[in-house]
Amino acid sequence: MNELPDLTATDLSRLYAAGDLSPVEVTSAVLARIEAWEPHLAATWALDAEAALEAARASETRWRSGEALSPLDGAPATIKELIATRGVPKPLGSAACDLVPEPVDAPPAARLREAGAVILAKTTNPDFGMLSSGLSSFHKLARNPWNLAKTPGGSSAGAGSAAAAGYGPLHLGTDIGGSIRLPAGWCGIYGFKPSNGRIPIDPPYIGRCAGPMTRTVEDAALAMTVLSAPDRRDYMSLPPASLAWRDLDIDLRGLRIGLMLDAGVGSPVEPEVAEAVTAAAQAFEAAGAIVEPFGPYLTREMLDGLDLFWRTRSLNDLDALGPERAERALPYILAWARAARGADGLSAYRGFNQIQRMREAGAKAFQPFDFVLSPTAPASAFDAHLPSPTNDPARPFEHIGFTVAFNMTEQPAASINCGYTAEGLPIGLQIVGRRFDDLGVLRLSRAWERLRPIQRPWPAAPFNHGGAPANSSS
Repeated sequence: MNELPDLTATDLSRLYAAGDLSPVEVTSAVLARIEAWEPHLAATWALDAEAALEAARASETRWRSGEALSPLDGAPATIKELIATRGVPKPLGSAACDLVPEPVDAPPAARLREAGAVILAKTTNPDFGMLSSGLSSFHKLARNPWNLAKTPGGSSAGAGSAAAAGYGPLHLGTDIGGSIRLPAGWCGIYGFKPSNGRIPIDPPYIGRCAGPMTRTVEDAALAMTVLSAPDRRDYMSLPPASLAWRDLDIDLRGLRIGLMLDAGVGSPVEPEVAEAVTAAAQAFEAAGAIVEPFGPYLTREMLDGLDLFWRTRSLNDLDALGPERAERALPYILAWARAARGADGLSAYRGFNQIQRMREAGAKAFQPFDFVLSPTAPASAFDAHLPSPTNDPARPFEHIGFTVAFNMTEQPAASINCGYTAEGLPIGLQIVGRRFDDLGVLRLSRAWERLRPIQRPWPAAPFNHGGAPANSSS
């Protein structure tokens, strides 16, 4: 039997129902795991062990009396710091923000709490969620448990680390350009970005989604049974739909799957990454799917236009803080945003309009296919101290070409492990479905879990016999 922190939410539900395990036992074990790892990973913020144990005791009582709130009752969970939880400040990962306790739970947090999940902590993210790393002016530097010298990715940095290190089975992230899928790929876990609006979120925004980050597809599907419940606060959410989230079987024969190895813009795909993704496509083909090349549709004009729009938006937010507070943000963020200072209104509009160009081009390119496979990122995890792979605020998004367009097309997409580099770092396979076919993406992901080679063990304990941090080259 796995150690208690490594059990899936699906397993926990079964064991709780049978009376073979208690939420208190599991929560205590997860808290011990966090205590051992956390000095090295910096994955959590506002951890409240006593509140977690209190919630676990209440869950234990419900299970024993046959009154469990949901299959997630008693499952340990973390929530990304950008998602409001009542009574806890939301610093947005930045020293520039005030620490004002949030009055209510945002919709995803509310759904987990209503389902009886044991909320352990918030997970860390970089300043304003604007980096694909764990570098923050407020939080300690987040690191990757597979190699402490590497980034976990971002902006759901702590969530990716927490899932890979075994901080319980359920972790909630957000994604506007790859912020669930990139850390999922670099941490070797499963990250699911649903169709825009499938999980209500507050505040909603163009391309912004919340989604589960787990070790298994089954756990992500289980989380969706709760997270997809309606919430009127999200005025951009989809109509409520009754989906068979836990029905994960799929017939691969005859499925038309596109293989995308060129994003059209940004950094080139490293050979190890291309080889692992191609091997996955070949496995689907051997199982009866029809695999054909999927050409790039993202252009430099599209990516640079979106970059300018996001810079302008962030510049406005920083200006609203005032000069003294704004200066507390990461210098990289300040340099990136302030480069938009001289842009005129027409340029900003043209940048915003590239979102529509992405939607149009993406919809046309996807028409012949049921699904598309691609790398989650063109390269494996980079140095933990860097804000982005290029470390250049003039070229901040060279690594998100495979992910960001599918936020703007509003399609469901996931990252799942498909191999390892020679250095032992995970490689992410992105699985993209048609708009609204969230269940299809989960099903194809589950099929890949069954097809892929046996996975390597999860990262070891944080100390070796010599007392130094394990998995570290620095």
